Amino acid sequence: MPKFAPEAIRTIALVGHGAAGKTTLAEALLYKAGAINAMGSVEKGSTVCDFDPLEKTYQHSLNASLVHLQHRDTRIHLVDTPGLPDFIGRAVGALPAVETAAVVINAQNGIEMITGRMMQWAAKRSLCRMIVVNKIDAENIDLPGLLARIQGAFGKECLPINLPADGGKRVVDCFFNPSGESDFSSVEEAHGALVDQVVEVDEELMAKYLEQGEVSPEQLHAPFEQALRDGHLIPVCFVSARSGAGVAELLDIIVKLMPNPTEGNPPQFLKGEGAEATPIRCEPDPKMHVLAHVFKVVIDPFVGKVGAFRVHQGTVTRDTQLFIGDGRKPFKVGHLFLLQGKEFLETDGLVPGDIGAVAKVDEIHFDAVLHDSHDEDYIRLAPLEFPTPMHSLAIEPKRRGDEQRISEALHKIVAEDPTFRVTHHAAETVISGLGDLHMRYVLDKMASQYHVEVTTRPPRIPYRETITAKAEGHHRHKKQTGGAGQFGEVFLRVEPLKRGAGFEFVDQVKGGTIPTQFIPAVEKGVRQVLEAGPVAGFPVHDVRVIVYDGKHHPVDSKEVAFISAGKRAFMDAISKARPIILEPIVNIEVNAPEANMGDIAGDISAKRGQISGTDSMQAGTLSIKGQAPLSELNNYQARLKSVTAGQGSFSIELSHYEPVPPNVQKDLAAQYAKAAHAEEQ
Repeated sequence: MPKFAPEAIRTIALVGHGAAGKTTLAEALLYKAGAINAMGSVEKGSTVCDFDPLEKTYQHSLNASLVHLQHRDTRIHLVDTPGLPDFIGRAVGALPAVETAAVVINAQNGIEMITGRMMQWAAKRSLCRMIVVNKIDAENIDLPGLLARIQGAFGKECLPINLPADGGKRVVDCFFNPSGESDFSSVEEAHGALVDQVVEVDEELMAKYLEQGEVSPEQLHAPFEQALRDGHLIPVCFVSARSGAGVAELLDIIVKLMPNPTEGNPPQFLKGEGAEATPIRCEPDPKMHVLAHVFKVVIDPFVGKVGAFRVHQGTVTRDTQLFIGDGRKPFKVGHLFLLQGKEFLETDGLVPGDIGAVAKVDEIHFDAVLHDSHDEDYIRLAPLEFPTPMHSLAIEPKRRGDEQRISEALHKIVAEDPTFRVTHHAAETVISGLGDLHMRYVLDKMASQYHVEVTTRPPRIPYRETITAKAEGHHRHKKQTGGAGQFGEVFLRVEPLKRGAGFEFVDQVKGGTIPTQFIPAVEKGVRQVLEAGPVAGFPVHDVRVIVYDGKHHPVDSKEVAFISAGKRAFMDAISKARPIILEPIVNIEVNAPEANMGDIAGDISAKRGQISGTDSMQAGTLSIKGQAPLSELNNYQARLKSVTAGQGSFSIELSHYEPVPPNVQKDLAAQYAKAAHAEEQ
């Protein structure tokens, strides 16, 4: 049976910008707890968490890695997440598995792009948060200034729970310890600020504190957890993962002060689908029926498909029978694992708070809910918000005959990565991710793990078409070829919808002028136009189609006739509804030296972009934020590299769609007409 009760379990995700030292910190925590005999190094490719061959090559975490350790009779599950912007989806996907997000900040670089984003994502998931300032013994750092910037960026609730001492060689506690010497600030003042912040959530304790002037740490435990849950307190602690300074103290903080599964904010589960979905509360009770969430899927070449999951309710043991989502076919847990990097360690059972894995279950998938109830309604976790994949490549096989192998490889990569997409349109296969490095990783993985190679080229920009006015359309399809003929007539209206609303089909036919069985055929014809619009062949979005009248023939009316009539009537209506082409506008964030600010701002403006603001960062760098059309950013990586002598980086994410300039629409329509004419020849 499970060795640890939920109260003796902690779950922590190490998140933050790339090169903050998350993997080295995980290594230091494992070593200090005695889970490993010696610390590995990222540079040598010997860490527990970065075991993938490509991670060793890139010297960066590319996947969320799972490890566990024991400290003071408590089991700690750690999730080491990637910090590079291109792989941030793997970090976001791991958040539902933990109670606490530990946002790691590099003391040398300060607050970076992913630092703020992970703070926001963790807050959206109602996670307890803590900030870990790493590399406190590095040269040329300003820890008091950094703490001030943290409080300026994330609020005065960010309070130090310990402070560096002896030049960053050790740390001194500020919560249990009311006085002491530190490198900056005052331990006594830090202790007072923490207590003041915590007692604010408990009126009775606050009155006692004001009366007595002090309260015991035992009295502070419950309000401390409440302050964490409410985001009223975000502890800041200091470490040096490489030297070990503050690592033992961090372990103590995790065990003594961070929430266990019974103390954190419960995850938001929903029962049912769509508007009918209702929130349900899961209880971290080992005796109740099982609820677990799959937050990571790996296709291992030796073990097969592996699903890593967090248990939120009930107990999972060997031979437990589990259902996946609303599936009615259960699977039996043959082997139950704890993961230690690449190692699979068999275990007897998992309780609420535990993170484990099952292998060789083909139906398991990312974001699935596992349960053990035969009559359970469809249960799912509140949906995660992932960044939109906007960096795309069109691919084709290098060798003829590899199409099927490429398709299988892409299918497996999609199963593992929530921010990787594969689409097929305009006679090309397009893969999309979060950046150039993301795409390079996918191509390297296809070549090294699946032994298939592809050629790449820029894909078509994902323009859209829509309408700007209401209009009516009509078409009569009549065909007579000797025998039974074809007949169908459709009258419809089109109306523009708000941006992002998608497509809506409305049946307002009365009196059976179009029999009910042919309405789906009309919709099918309409949807054929949605796939390739009449202006320039791009998908049609944000339109409502209302079918209100028509005619049929008792003998000649067939499905194919109403498909054609629906298609032609819709095209007729669109042509009268002032159609336009929409282009994707992306948020762009560029990190570059201050000296290049003018060149970068001018370059973005020249690309029909707008600068919305700049933020100063450490070491003479700026973060430049703005918006630009995606079509103007083709090969921007090379341009930025040239302008900044290789020191600049950027990330983009979809913001919205807006109409293209008239001259661009004219060019796109002309290209489409020319291509269509060439196909007819």
